[in-house]
Amino acid sequence: MTHPVDVHVGKRVRHRRWKIAMTQQQLAKRVGIKFQRIQKYETGMNRISASRMWDIGEALDVPVSFFFEGLDDNHEGGTPTGDLLGDREAMELVRSYYAIPENQRRRLFDLDRVLSEVA
Repeated sequence: MTHPVDVHVGKRVRHRRWKIAMTQQQLAKRVGIKFQRIQKYETGMNRISASRMWDIGEALDVPVSFFFEGLDDNHEGGTPTGDLLGDREAMELVRSYYAIPENQRRRLFDLDRVLSEVA
């Protein structure tokens, strides 16, 4: 059985990898492991050791603390809050959003805010 923190950490690995458009194969090569291990990390099936987490953080250019962001400290067992990072469509939308030039992105954000207030 997977632990919710392992699942959360795996989702954070996947989130960051998607955001920088890196494949599991590329990440595995940079860390020196097989891509199947990355798959197991991202689903929470395998726990990531501290040293491996350090290597993954370096490969993804984030501090180790990044992988724990979003955990609800007040929830018993450190259960993650929400599951937006597990939604592939949401992550693709985020990646596409950040690919838009900043001035246009700001205008899109303002439009979204107005539309959500009307809804």
